[in-house]
Amino acid sequence: MLRSEAKKKAENKDRIVVGKAGAPQGIRGDIRVIPLTDFPERFEELDYVYVDDERLDIVDVKYHKQFVLLRFKQYDVRETVASLTGKLLMIDKKDAVPLEEGEYYTFDIIGLEVFDLEKNSLGHVTEVLKTGSNDVYVTSKKGEAKQLMIPALKAVVKEINVPEGRMVIDINMLEEI
Repeated sequence: MLRSEAKKKAENKDRIVVGKAGAPQGIRGDIRVIPLTDFPERFEELDYVYVDDERLDIVDVKYHKQFVLLRFKQYDVRETVASLTGKLLMIDKKDAVPLEEGEYYTFDIIGLEVFDLEKNSLGHVTEVLKTGSNDVYVTSKKGEAKQLMIPALKAVVKEINVPEGRMVIDINMLEEI
């Protein structure tokens, strides 16, 4: 791996995705952004975002239907901002919205190793489904097609330890739900 590729991967690990660039809007360089955050209002507080390695300074934020309309200092006409379509907008992890105790970001949950109460590994969380009433953690073992669906309920999830990369569940509670 080239040094610049390794550096890029390391930088992206320290960033989180907050949106995906859609089509340009109007002629002044606005672009529609599909918010990929639980906090779409956060765009009003951002001074910049990253697209790939490029830092883009935000000069205007508006809301239109389900989109956030952004204008960047570096892209002031429709034709140039169109090159961003389909790309992910990221911020530094340190700038993430603070959460209450017991709340976690999806990116913190994905990858956790899941154990039962007897310390048997059940696999790793590969996806988090947003169902409305509660999240569901999709867990599987590497190389196996079988998935375990774990509802994010206190009766089932007994411990989440992000620094240690693990989650403990009461697998018996899955049968009762």
